[in-house]
Amino acid sequence: MNSNRRVFHFVLYSVGILLAVSIAGVLLGFKWLPFNRVNLVSDVYSAKDTAQAKLADAGDSITAPVVIEKLPSKEFMLYQQPRLITNFNADTNTASLQGFLGKLKALKNGEKRKVRIAYFGDSMIEGDLLTQTFRQLMQQSFGGSGVGFVPITSPVSKFRQTVSTSTAGSWDDENFKDAKTSRLYPSGHIFRGNGATVQMTDQTVKDSAVILEKTLLCGAVNATVNIVANGVSLAVNTDKPVNRISLSNDAGRTIKLGVNNPELPVYGISFESESGVIVDNFSFRGITGVEFSKIDSSFLSAVSENNPYDLIIFQYGVNLLFRPNDKNFSWYAKVMLPVVKKIRNCFPETDFLLVSTADRAFRYGGEYKSAIGIDSLIKVQAALAYETNSSFYNQFAAMGGTNSIVEWAKAKPSLANQDYVHPNHRGAEILANYLFDAFIREFSKMK
Repeated sequence: MNSNRRVFHFVLYSVGILLAVSIAGVLLGFKWLPFNRVNLVSDVYSAKDTAQAKLADAGDSITAPVVIEKLPSKEFMLYQQPRLITNFNADTNTASLQGFLGKLKALKNGEKRKVRIAYFGDSMIEGDLLTQTFRQLMQQSFGGSGVGFVPITSPVSKFRQTVSTSTAGSWDDENFKDAKTSRLYPSGHIFRGNGATVQMTDQTVKDSAVILEKTLLCGAVNATVNIVANGVSLAVNTDKPVNRISLSNDAGRTIKLGVNNPELPVYGISFESESGVIVDNFSFRGITGVEFSKIDSSFLSAVSENNPYDLIIFQYGVNLLFRPNDKNFSWYAKVMLPVVKKIRNCFPETDFLLVSTADRAFRYGGEYKSAIGIDSLIKVQAALAYETNSSFYNQFAAMGGTNSIVEWAKAKPSLANQDYVHPNHRGAEILANYLFDAFIREFSKMK
């Protein structure tokens, strides 16, 4: 009996050790033919690799749906120029984004109005990186105060420096990853609270005399809703898909909101001055932009009507570069073209700027280099802008082009993290200055 037990334990421990070594070998990329023959999980991962290879092959077989039609007045290759906002007009002395720039000019001439910018992106702008500097520069040049839109909570709420956020109670978060509704706010979230509170403090305004309106953005409930703002109970009507409810309009920087109705869709709170530039950061990590296909067009149109934007900036791409040897991104053009067209149709009065992916590196032959498919991806992104009459900005070229992320990571002090994907706060500040300078160059072309 003891002999059988010893044999059982020996087999159990041996299989356990071999399984652990097999998993570690796959995760560490260890390959040796004799070991591969006894690797317990090699079949699982080889099947996964085969499926991914088939997906890549399928992508290679797709003909890009974006056709570059050559026109005498257009020059597609302008997309390669660094630190240039282009609408592909062959006459580069004519400004791009003229509708938006005209509104900035009105601000410069003393007109009292809000000029809203929605900046969409992935983890490259998470925590208000890049956008916090871009917002500051725009407001310094054209007026305006306030951090703009802030979601109720986010994975980086403690990391973000431009606003402090604390919550109490239970906030239910429905988002791009697990949405059951097609009426997600452009942030990719809907929050609901039952006895939950959130307190936010705008950290961007240094002048204590500046008046900030603190506004709740929320959805519809077929009844009067009671909320609490800074200890004051308010009965509000929420009869539109997108409602803007003023919570306070004073020199205070802090707002505390309480919600007792679990049916009320809560989107976030906005901090805005009466006039000037407002820049909203809409970051959502790990996405590529195609997720906006999930949002109902009529709801996006309601956002455009009740919380309009003068410029939408759309920056994605780094999450498409998740495999080092991918070169063909024509499949992305196929799925992304309808998304860009939908957003443009839902925001018909809004200028649109598509920003390319930044640099990203993988290890090739023992050293880190730019992803071999990055030029192909940027060309596809530029073609999307060209086809939809949007403007384009090459973030990769602005960084310095090939292997710039490697150089940024090695710089002293560093400008990028050692993941060779994300610029750090110093790098993000540089990118924001480059983008702002590109806007100013276009603004100087306005007659």
